[in-house]
Amino acid sequence: MSITPDEKARLMKEYATKEGDTGSPEVQVAILTSRISTLTEHFKTHKKDNHGRRGLLMMVAQRRKLLDYLKGKEEARYQDLIKRLGIRR
Repeated sequence: MSITPDEKARLMKEYATKEGDTGSPEVQVAILTSRISTLTEHFKTHKKDNHGRRGLLMMVAQRRKLLDYLKGKEEARYQDLIKRLGIRR
């Protein structure tokens, strides 16, 4: 399961830190969050898809690593990102 190129472009534009930004932690986390939510919906109907679940767990781990990096680098950007994405409560 993946997101459409239009959705990916929208996320890059919305979370970019500067013009043409495609690789900042904010953009990467936003794309991963979108993919994670898509897969989560998939698993509501396909409960026995264990191979896909492994991919989901790898994406969640990658997002966690990026968020830890951002938190160590700049706490304010981390707090702003998790608030915008609504992932930590």
